[in-house]
Amino acid sequence: MAKKQAQSFDVIVIGAGPAGYSSAIRCAQLGLKTACIDSWCDHKGKRSLGGTYLNAGCIASIALLESAKIYHSLKHNLKQHGIQAESVAVDIAQMMQRKNSIVETLSQQIADSFAQHKIDCIQAEAKLLNERQVEITPLNKTASSILEAKHIILASGSSPIDLSCAPIDSEFIIDSTMALNLGAVPKRLAIIGAGVIGLELASIWNRLGAETILLEAQESFLSMTDQQIALEAYRIYSEQGLELRLGTRVIAAKKGNKKVTVEFQDSEGTHALRVDKLIVASGRKPNTENLAAAEADLLLDENGYVHVDENCRTTLPGVYAIGDLTLLGPMIAHKGIEEGLFVAEQIAGIYNPVNYGLLPSVVFTDPEIAWVGQTEQALRAMGEPIKIGTYPLIATARAQAAGQTEGMVKIIAHAETDVLIGVHIIGPQASELIAEAVLAMEFSASSEDLARTIHAHPTLAKALHGAALALKTQR
Repeated sequence: MAKKQAQSFDVIVIGAGPAGYSSAIRCAQLGLKTACIDSWCDHKGKRSLGGTYLNAGCIASIALLESAKIYHSLKHNLKQHGIQAESVAVDIAQMMQRKNSIVETLSQQIADSFAQHKIDCIQAEAKLLNERQVEITPLNKTASSILEAKHIILASGSSPIDLSCAPIDSEFIIDSTMALNLGAVPKRLAIIGAGVIGLELASIWNRLGAETILLEAQESFLSMTDQQIALEAYRIYSEQGLELRLGTRVIAAKKGNKKVTVEFQDSEGTHALRVDKLIVASGRKPNTENLAAAEADLLLDENGYVHVDENCRTTLPGVYAIGDLTLLGPMIAHKGIEEGLFVAEQIAGIYNPVNYGLLPSVVFTDPEIAWVGQTEQALRAMGEPIKIGTYPLIATARAQAAGQTEGMVKIIAHAETDVLIGVHIIGPQASELIAEAVLAMEFSASSEDLARTIHAHPTLAKALHGAALALKTQR
């Protein structure tokens, strides 16, 4: 009996997160026969495209934070507007339903785009066999089959890092994914890790009424951000009620009597606290376990990241890795998206590389933090001649009118050329405001260019203008 011919494609994409789905869609737009393999299931057990970013990460987190902000405002800020509201209460089930509905809508939009572009969307587990073949296994573990392609793009994303000192039990000790699906507001909540993920989760549950404690092993707060912005963030978040304990190393977590006892060490010795829930938010790891067969010889580093060159090419001809699988830039969705577009176009003979130096970063807390380019501490460590302009949001009419005056804009320019080399923002809509800075820096603008750009008044963007004007006075 003749052996069944393997189904063949121009491109196979493994993973349907931001990197994967953007790459698959762009490949199809460029006329390449494309398949995308993904195994994510939603809370109902149905296929859900979008990966962690959509289903259990940024989008889900932002949706819940918006609900939490409304609740907090109703409880604490309405009187100053002359508005009275009584019997304000949280319906967590409805809040979660709204979040899930948003996720389902966005996931369906990806599925619709796949259908529009005639992308074969396959729900299965995938394993790279060699530079031309992928084995797929249906989720019900029925018979596996093999697909072939001229090019293969690995985009399987990342997952939360487990800690041996705090083993996940999915009830009292939970990871960041489970923290976005709680059925009730914990009275007292601890989070291991005060990085981006920990802070975003803390912002949600603190605003919903949970006493929130963050346990961070590092001595410095948000070390990857500009330290002036980090200090401002530490002050604002502390005043909001977040308890930030730096230089704290968790050594054990034990559940008992429907509570969790967390033991930790700091400069003053060993301590313990009891909480209703403990969230482990200590970072993420690339999903490379079982991604490739041993005989494929896919080169990984000691932490499981796929080795790639500057063009996202692995050591296997025709095989690429993008998004959270590599160390080319941080684990952020838009980095993966840009790499997905870059690789798709590269396969089609178009070369538009990613400018990793101008990737904006955002912390979706309240207020938000956003930045692009270099920090002041990094530039001073390099001995670069710089000048700095700052502007507080409280000085803008729009922030005053909105009652959101916490925060600032900081612009760093080269002292000799005046070229912008770093912009850092903490405040409402920082994630939107940073786009102007990214565009300016992409075109090598100077601080004077930004100062001479007319900004609508009154707007929050006037704070960027104000910071640029502050620089213009420095000679």
